[in-house]
Amino acid sequence: MLDSKLQRRAGFGLSSPAPMSRYDIDGVATALRLSRDHTHNIRHGGRIRPMPSRDALAGIVADLSAALFPSHYGQSQSGAAAFDGFVCGTLSTALGLLEDQVRLGLAFADEDLAPAGGADGRALDITRSFAAALPEVRARLVGDLRAALDADPAASSAPEILLGYPGMAALLHHRLAHVLHGLGAGFPARLISDVARSLTGIEIHPGATVGDSFFIDHGTGVVIGETAIVGDRVRLHQGVTLGGRHAPAGTSLRGVQRHPILEDDVVVYANATLLGRITVGRGSIIGGNVCLNASVPPGSRVTQASASRNGAEAQRLSD
Repeated sequence: MLDSKLQRRAGFGLSSPAPMSRYDIDGVATALRLSRDHTHNIRHGGRIRPMPSRDALAGIVADLSAALFPSHYGQSQSGAAAFDGFVCGTLSTALGLLEDQVRLGLAFADEDLAPAGGADGRALDITRSFAAALPEVRARLVGDLRAALDADPAASSAPEILLGYPGMAALLHHRLAHVLHGLGAGFPARLISDVARSLTGIEIHPGATVGDSFFIDHGTGVVIGETAIVGDRVRLHQGVTLGGRHAPAGTSLRGVQRHPILEDDVVVYANATLLGRITVGRGSIIGGNVCLNASVPPGSRVTQASASRNGAEAQRLSD
């Protein structure tokens, strides 16, 4: 027999609802309405309006993944001859749903678009451009996949990486979200990046620019900020942060290029933190647990000790 507490948690043996007066529910609801509508109103533009759905976008990305890699995420039991029909049907559904989400995002961001239906045409244009970019997205993802095969001796096959590597899943989401972000669908793009963060523990802002053949090894805890630029053949390990410095209170950094630039062939080892608009030169290696807030030239080898010395020297020069 379940005890009474377990019964309540499981939904068994529930008694009738208590009278509303028992908890002054009317009073609490009135205070919450006052907070929502007046005192602490956080609605965009002060009004209630429909928003894109994170869950819907998660499903759309799953369908797009199947269209990009049908033998891995789609119809693994089908022959290659059946793939075209599968891809066409999947894209038709996914792109139609995506257009709806883009339209909601546009109307949410600009209330003038909603009543006149002005978001409809823009959503269609964005979705068409997004669809046209999918072959290039796949090409970049295959480059990322090959980089993982080359860099990780534990990787035995492409399917293992596509299906089992969190870094690959995060990149798939990011490359799709980055296209949407660049086309002006920032709200849905941001929700897609959050879906990836929930699935993988890797957070890549959709505005970040990521070059070809990018590999995130292990991946948990990696953070890449909005204005970061990552070159070709870059490798990051778990816990790496490409972040921005905080501004003084009351100072806005919106629109400021505030995250690091990693040039081609850079390797950053686990738990390193790179802050601000610094440049890490081509072919440099940043060691584990380094905190770096100054640019380094190409071919640098930065350890915790050298980063501390360089940081102190930079501080003396600035003084």
